[in-house]
Amino acid sequence: MSSRSVRRGLSERLLGQPLPTSASQQEQLPNSQAMAVLSSDALSSVAYATDQTLTVLVLAGSAALVWSLPITLAVVALVAVVVLSYRQTLIAYPQGGGCYIVARANLGKTSSLVGASALLIDYSLTAAVSLMAGTQALTSYLPSLLPWQVPIALVLLVVVGWVNLRGMSESGRLFSLPVYAFIAMVALLVGFGLVDLVLRHGFHPDPMPPVTRCHR
Repeated sequence: MSSRSVRRGLSERLLGQPLPTSASQQEQLPNSQAMAVLSSDALSSVAYATDQTLTVLVLAGSAALVWSLPITLAVVALVAVVVLSYRQTLIAYPQGGGCYIVARANLGKTSSLVGASALLIDYSLTAAVSLMAGTQALTSYLPSLLPWQVPIALVLLVVVGWVNLRGMSESGRLFSLPVYAFIAMVALLVGFGLVDLVLRHGFHPDPMPPVTRCHR
C-alpha cells in the first residue's frame, strides 16, 4: 500500500468521505439543528460577554462601570439590526445567501470581499475568546488546572475545528446537543433566580451586617 493511499485512508477516517461540489446541496440541516448551529455564536456570548465587558471596564477604573448600561443598549441595538437584516435576507434569498453572495449582488465585489474578510476575522476572534472563556470557567471550578489553561484551550480549538471539518451534517448533530443544553440551563438559572427572589428574599435588599468596633 502506497503512502498516498495511507494518507487518504487516514484522512477519510478523521474527516469523512470528501464531497464533490455537486453534493453540497445534500449537506442541509433540519430546522432544529440549523437553529442551534446558526445561533451558537450569539448564545456563546451570553456565557462570557458580560464578564469580559466588565473586566475591561474595571481596568479603566471603577468609574468606568457607568458605561456598562450604554454598552448593553448598544449591543441590544446591534442584535436587533442583525435580526432584521437576516429576516430581509431570508425573504430575498430563500434558497440561501451568505454575506459574500448578498453583498456582491447588491453592493459589488469590493464590498463583498470586505464583508467576507470581516466574517473570517470575527470567526477567528470568536473561537479564540469563547474557548478561552470556557477554559477560564473550567479552571475556576478546578483550580488545579490553572497551569494548563493554554494547552486546554488549544485542545478545545482542535476539537472544534475537527468537528467542523467533518461536514455540516455531522457538526450540526454534535453541536446542537450542547446548544440546547445551554439554553435549558440558562432558563433554569433565570427561573430559579426569580423564584428565589420572590419567595425568599422578595424585592428588598438584605439588611446590612452589624458594624463591629475594634477595642484596643
